[in-house]
Amino acid sequence: MPIDIAFLAIAEAQQVFHWLPAALELGKRADVRVHVLSPSRLILDLVASYDPEGRLDLIKLRRPSTKPDSLFRLPSRLATLLLNYRAIARFPTLVTTEITSAWLKRVPGFATRLILIKHGAGDRAGGYKQRHADFDLTIVAGEKDRRRMIGYGLCTETNCLVGGYAKFELRAPRRPLFDDDKPVLLYNPHFDPDLSSWVRHGPQVMAALKALQGWNVIIAPHVKLARRIPPIHSTSPHIRIDMGSRHSIDMSYTTSADAYLGDVSSQVYEFLITPRPCIFLNLDHHDWREDQAFAHWRLGQVIDRADALQGALDRAADLQPGLVAAQEAAMQDSIDLSPVPASQRQAALILDFAQKAQA
Repeated sequence: MPIDIAFLAIAEAQQVFHWLPAALELGKRADVRVHVLSPSRLILDLVASYDPEGRLDLIKLRRPSTKPDSLFRLPSRLATLLLNYRAIARFPTLVTTEITSAWLKRVPGFATRLILIKHGAGDRAGGYKQRHADFDLTIVAGEKDRRRMIGYGLCTETNCLVGGYAKFELRAPRRPLFDDDKPVLLYNPHFDPDLSSWVRHGPQVMAALKALQGWNVIIAPHVKLARRIPPIHSTSPHIRIDMGSRHSIDMSYTTSADAYLGDVSSQVYEFLITPRPCIFLNLDHHDWREDQAFAHWRLGQVIDRADALQGALDRAADLQPGLVAAQEAAMQDSIDLSPVPASQRQAALILDFAQKAQA
């Protein structure tokens, strides 16, 4: 009898790339039926674009909203779970990348086993919430996250396992982003208002980016930030802005940029799959040096004034050789870069768990 495994896609499109490789890998197996559940037809179409053979069973959930469908503005996750409870609860194993689904555990009689693939590989303390403890199995990208999950008491040695970072398998290829040959700086501010370099300091950062000499700039805020703030505009020919597109989530920019500018986004680890210069904006003067939530700031220059950016970029090439070893070590700790593809490792962990749960 085939094993039924459902992937719940109620989060925005940027999270799809974290679970889709494992779903596609499981879909190759004759003894597994893989179902994808989403209230968004656009999300299901995105999934289908990576599944030309149609191995995945795409299920459109009822949509608790009359707003237009969108890759980046999905209806309330809790409302979606409530409206579709029966359709979701019939599956013995459910895989997700968001933690609102942990609410299902509070419904009397809910017997589905929940698997969380943690999306991202960052250091921010906000990645560790009590709801993480409600999952039956958690798959993380690397040993760093496993240590921290166990240390926070959110997992145990047996139900938190390392599966790598499958998003790398779907990353866009390196390509020119501008018509000239100037190096490209990617600015990637986070959405957390207490940590983001843009929320309180946007005008100063934009002024520094406009004043840059010798660099092109891609401004690609985290899609959660992009939908919460007024659109960012610039008429400077060396600046391009992406407030939310497929390029902003498929690693087009982290693959193709030459230097990274940010604050606390885990996208820095996607950028560092190839060691390159990083600059971090500490415009709120955080006491970061002994704080593991800012561990990635040790992988580049940290500046506390936006107008120090040009100087930091001018120094970047000379400083980078001294940072490569630290960047590579941090990457290996954050993301297990095994020769075995992460999609295969995650699929094996999910299948093993599902077989035991369905036995």
